[in-house]
Amino acid sequence: PLNLGMIAAYYYVQYETIELIAASLTAKTKVRGILEILSHASEFGTLPIRQGEEKALRILARTLPSKLPDSAQFSDPRTKALVLLNCHFSRKPLSTDLRTDQKRVLCDSINLIPAIVDVISSNGWLKPALAAMELSQMVVQGLWNKDNVLMQIPHFTREIVGRCEAYQGEEPIESVFDILTLDDDIRNDLLRLPDDKMADVAVFCNNYPNVDVSFEVQDSDEITASDPVQIAVKLERDIDDEDDEEDDVNESDLGKVAAPLFPKEKREGWWIVVGDTATNTLLSLKRVNLQRSQKVMLEFMAPDEAGDHTLTLYVISDAYLGADMEFEVPLS
Repeated sequence: PLNLGMIAAYYYVQYETIELIAASLTAKTKVRGILEILSHASEFGTLPIRQGEEKALRILARTLPSKLPDSAQFSDPRTKALVLLNCHFSRKPLSTDLRTDQKRVLCDSINLIPAIVDVISSNGWLKPALAAMELSQMVVQGLWNKDNVLMQIPHFTREIVGRCEAYQGEEPIESVFDILTLDDDIRNDLLRLPDDKMADVAVFCNNYPNVDVSFEVQDSDEITASDPVQIAVKLERDIDDEDDEEDDVNESDLGKVAAPLFPKEKREGWWIVVGDTATNTLLSLKRVNLQRSQKVMLEFMAPDEAGDHTLTLYVISDAYLGADMEFEVPLS
């Protein structure tokens, strides 16, 4: 387990923030709880509350899908951070001043969330770690985790998503990849967007990560209870063969996140996690950046009881909704 001071130093996060995170988390914390913990970071304590803003924040809060905690005070910068994050996920229009503050909150949040994940990981809790990773995706794409993943695509509205959901083709349209595989005339009829917007859609869909994952448990025949186990995991980005042959692929563009609502450039990060869902235990975690391919070795102790166990390997994006993968890892 990482000590809190090391986590604070690694992410340049104030130590009191890390202490607050550690004191507030439990094995059962869900996305909303992590969002509240995030908004209480000391980093947000210096957000300005301008004249008349308390009233504006109170009005905004009334229109949000989730209720603020009862303790929320609109004169408190941390309540302001929470309202601005909520507005981002609900894509609410804001005044220029609030928009500037929101950008700052988003940029700080994307640095704070990996620190939250590490604090959770040092407690060995699986579900809260996955919830914090989901929150990272929400911050980058400006959506709630329950929103349709198609809403990430630029210019997509609820109406367009409604038409996609109602589409009666051979296959339902459920993922970003499904948009790419549609016939042009069907896609044009569903999206009804002008050419310049259609081009933005194409760029997003082609950038959306298509990643192949392979893994192998090392010396799997010789594992005994409480022994160290190693799993070698390989991530490989699936790149269109045509693009590859034409050398169109600019290596520095690989792994650049398409996120129209996030205020600065972001590179794709992936959390690779081994967990036991039956006991809500996180056994091992690594975070990697991915351009073309990436290998990583995860290590943990085998369960104490002998016999057959099924663990889960998760590969979780820090930037896109709907791109996560999970695999069963049988151990005997």
